[in-house]
Amino acid sequence: MPTQPLEHLPKELANLQVEIEGYATAHGLDYYDTIFEVVDYNQLNEIAAYGGFPTRYPHWRFGMEYEQLSKSYSYGLSKIYELVINNDPCYAYLLKCNPLTDQKLVMAHVYGHCDFFKNNLYFDHTNRKMMDQMANHAQRVRRYIDRFGIEAVETFIDACLSIDDLIDIHSTFMKRHDGKPSEIPVEEDGDYEEDRRTPGRFRAKNYLDPFVNPPDVLAAEAEARRRVQTDKIKDARKVPEQPMFDVLLFLLEHAPLKPWQIDILSIIRDEAYYFAPQGQTKIMNEGWASYWHSKLMTKYLIEPNDIIHYAEHHSGTVATHGGRLNPYKLGIELFRNIEERWDRGQFGKDWEECDDWQERKNWDTGAGLGKEKIYEVRRIHNDLTFIDTFLTPEFCHEQKLFSFGFNDSSEVYEIESREFPKIKQRLLFQLTNRGQPRIQVLDGNYKNRGELLLQHIFQGIELQMDYARDTLANLYLLWKRPVHLETVVDEVKSVLSFDGSEFAEDQGNTFEVVSVVT
Repeated sequence: MPTQPLEHLPKELANLQVEIEGYATAHGLDYYDTIFEVVDYNQLNEIAAYGGFPTRYPHWRFGMEYEQLSKSYSYGLSKIYELVINNDPCYAYLLKCNPLTDQKLVMAHVYGHCDFFKNNLYFDHTNRKMMDQMANHAQRVRRYIDRFGIEAVETFIDACLSIDDLIDIHSTFMKRHDGKPSEIPVEEDGDYEEDRRTPGRFRAKNYLDPFVNPPDVLAAEAEARRRVQTDKIKDARKVPEQPMFDVLLFLLEHAPLKPWQIDILSIIRDEAYYFAPQGQTKIMNEGWASYWHSKLMTKYLIEPNDIIHYAEHHSGTVATHGGRLNPYKLGIELFRNIEERWDRGQFGKDWEECDDWQERKNWDTGAGLGKEKIYEVRRIHNDLTFIDTFLTPEFCHEQKLFSFGFNDSSEVYEIESREFPKIKQRLLFQLTNRGQPRIQVLDGNYKNRGELLLQHIFQGIELQMDYARDTLANLYLLWKRPVHLETVVDEVKSVLSFDGSEFAEDQGNTFEVVSVVT
């Protein structure tokens, strides 16, 4: 049901919100209550730097992103028109300096996103109260900063963020792992119950704690427990029993981390799974929102004095630039293509078997199933299946799509093919695993020494070596034992290693130290 006008919105925008919700509901869009906030560009850049959550935990990376966004806006290189959060209720931010035409377009666009968040299958598992959860995460992180110091906490968060994409994005739909992450007891105020979690520690008042729980005794007991745990890993036949894509979960369960580090790593993992569907559905999500802002604007909201400004803004949003894929453009055009095809009955056995070009061009059975079909597509697909299922040679020809690659001889990127199979293959390749390398844990007791062995699922593109080495170094901070990564370098199977001081590369029978960390 449409929400009531919001007091914190200007009256004109509040009335506009109710009007747009009425049109959206009449067309079958289904969304959570939506709360709009009007902010200036500094506030919007700050919120965007935090990933849309102003209540998120503090970290230097968010400050860096704020500076980048602010400079880009100041130099006229970019501008954020809208920001909407997958939450119940949905939160959306409007830029105060936008003219009314832009506010109409942005609000209509937001309701497309809100409908997609609520109804797309890949968002079903996400926390719909993430705004509150982010505030809880931030409170816990701030307590650790007060207790252990900002340098220790930020250094650990740096290491965690460098591997936050090493999760299993498909695990929400299938059971790959019998275990569960270690339970992390948290008090109502968000403080970690470290005292209750540490064996051998007695409860005591703060002023008596050094006498009741001598630090040197506790340290000796902790070292003894660590040795026992290491021996258990060495004695185990194989950990994990099967290769495991959720590297963060494996670290939570097996890495020798302190209680506060386990809690922070679990926060990073929770947020990674929350944001994962947005990377999996970028083309569909933006295409769906653009489809609905276009329909609502052109059919209901646009007035004569809006036309030129709207046309300029919309065309800029869906414009295609050389060498870059515009998700807004590809998404909206493919949704429109699906709607037209199902309205005209261009599907099924008869359509697939027709090889007469003229007949296919004029094919129209009057099926009228377009609207029903695009709602179905919005529900069950992600970008990968969306492209794989509905991209057609006719669509590629109409949209003038092509694949491009780097020419080694001329040292420039250029068109390499206009053939449909190659175009589709390139698109699917870019979308697989959100364009990130697939990494899995092979062995947590590699060489029977408690070392960690990972494997890169090689699919034709080699890892960027500087990134790989930095990631291994950060994994070492968490695992505290040598870390190895099996991959392919120069078309030869290789194992990259880091032992805390040296990086090494083992290619077949050769072993070479490639760098030394001082």
